[in-house]
Amino acid sequence: MAENSREETILSQLSESVKAITALPECRTVSRKMYCNLVRRVKLLSPLFEELKDGGGEEEELGDDVVLGLESLRIALDSALQLLKSVHEGSKIFQALQVDKIASRFENITKQIEAALSQIPYNKLDIPEEVREQIELLHAQFKRAISRTESPDLQLVMDLAAAQMEDDPDLMVFRRLSEKLHLRTTTDIKRELLAIHEMVISCGGVRMEFEEYIETMSYLLRKLKDCVMTDNPDIDTPENDKSSIKHRSPIIPDDFRCPISLELMKDPTYERSCIQKWLDAGHKTCPKTQQTLLHTALTPNYVLKSLIALWCESNGVELPKTQGNNCKNRRSGTGSSDCDRAAIVSLLQKLANGNPEQQRAAAGELRLLAKRNADNRVCIAEAGAIPLLVELLASPDLRTQEHAVTALLNLSINEANKGIIVNAGAIPDIVDVLKNGSTEARENAAATLFSLSVVDENKVAIGAAGAIPPLIDLLCQGTPRGKKDAATAIFNLSIYQGNKVRAVRAGIVPPLMRLLKDPGGGMVDEALAILAILASHQEGKLAIGQAEPIPILVEVIRTGSPRNRENAAAILWSLCTGHSQYLKIARELGAEEALKELSENGTDRAKRKAGSVLELLQRVDEVIIIS
Repeated sequence: MAENSREETILSQLSESVKAITALPECRTVSRKMYCNLVRRVKLLSPLFEELKDGGGEEEELGDDVVLGLESLRIALDSALQLLKSVHEGSKIFQALQVDKIASRFENITKQIEAALSQIPYNKLDIPEEVREQIELLHAQFKRAISRTESPDLQLVMDLAAAQMEDDPDLMVFRRLSEKLHLRTTTDIKRELLAIHEMVISCGGVRMEFEEYIETMSYLLRKLKDCVMTDNPDIDTPENDKSSIKHRSPIIPDDFRCPISLELMKDPTYERSCIQKWLDAGHKTCPKTQQTLLHTALTPNYVLKSLIALWCESNGVELPKTQGNNCKNRRSGTGSSDCDRAAIVSLLQKLANGNPEQQRAAAGELRLLAKRNADNRVCIAEAGAIPLLVELLASPDLRTQEHAVTALLNLSINEANKGIIVNAGAIPDIVDVLKNGSTEARENAAATLFSLSVVDENKVAIGAAGAIPPLIDLLCQGTPRGKKDAATAIFNLSIYQGNKVRAVRAGIVPPLMRLLKDPGGGMVDEALAILAILASHQEGKLAIGQAEPIPILVEVIRTGSPRNRENAAAILWSLCTGHSQYLKIARELGAEEALKELSENGTDRAKRKAGSVLELLQRVDEVIIIS
């Protein structure tokens, strides 16, 4: 009886999990496809559990192996429900920024469900044949789904990058993001703000590892709100609401109140004037947690400040302006910015003289400030932060090292700062971080080298410092983002002839060919672009030829995107010039027809390259006829 009771409990829980998953609302985030696929597949499990509940109870107990498999499936479905809820209820902007990690979570859940289904011996179950066949087909679907990679939305990736890295992004970027993220109305914006706030609370406050994401999310949401208000100023605000908006008194979230004054904070953490009075009164503990403070230096919490400002905007609350020593806008010579020179000087003192923990925190603050706006990048550099950050690249603390290299990356967006970074002797240390740092530090080191390599003389110095082998390693072993950072750096460095040779001799061609043959990996564009630039050098041409590239190049010319067809034709032309054997292989693979079509409908460069290869094919024909 106890065994039957356990079986009934498990089956009941499985049925409830399926019902809960099936009842989830439609997903309106960038994870929609993965969300819908998982819900659809889980729904098809329902007949199995209903049959087992109705027919397996009194007559015969389920075997131990069946119960074990069902228990594993129950755990997997519980995890699936949690993931689906977090996707439905979570921040849409955060999901867009973390799309690779979310895709990995969906893949792990799919693996868990597939592994659980593998444990269930269907031939031992007293269920109708049609139900058994359905479950077996479903099991096969889960198995196929594990190896199937969702192609990234390249437009979304480019728009997110443009929105974050450009000082004045085009309004069309935010209009596209508004559509893609389903943040089209003021109600959508308010829900997103609430989701971000809930995320901060669930993390127990704005922890250092989330700070940069929260800062970026706040900035993007503010820009998206401006975009929505510009395009749809009156949408979803009924007339009777408009007249009463000014009379409302929105409830201030507890986390936005100063723990000392209980008022809305305008200069967290906590309200600066209140905490200063608290400290001046001789207190050495945190007023909220009562824990002893390690130090009493005050650092503005820019992330929380952004969230409070956004909440005020969305709820019609005026946030009083803080008085501070603001830095002039050095580029225009007029106006003021959010650059707080006193805070920056305080952070630099911690970088120079603080203990390791203070240095880590200060580097993290500067990292965020440098990302925040162009004025901060000027002020931070003028205050002398760059040499101090370069010194921290050699820190034994990996987190400090990561903050330092990322701060330099953000500062390098300013053209003048590029020279200051290089003159401070940063390149060898950045290369060392690229070799030995944490995953994120290596990615950001690659991105920093790309940023610095925009200046031609830096290409030579970066190549000579030994950057190319570790970039190739990151290209092979990195995360999707890391691979893209490495690829862009390698491409830019390879404009210099000496770096082409370094890349080829370091063995870059085989990994590029692997990326080229894996469309699901999302690196085909980058691989073709680098191969095209390497093929212009004799050593690169020989190395590419040894990798037997003609079949894949012909396929790309036939079916690829306009830019990829152009690069494939350029590589084919380089290979075929002076090598009739490649021309013969190309002809046997049907390249001539694809090249004729490209010469008529491709980009201007693609037309030229396709025409040149067709001329080479014609010359070969003439030689054969004369012979």
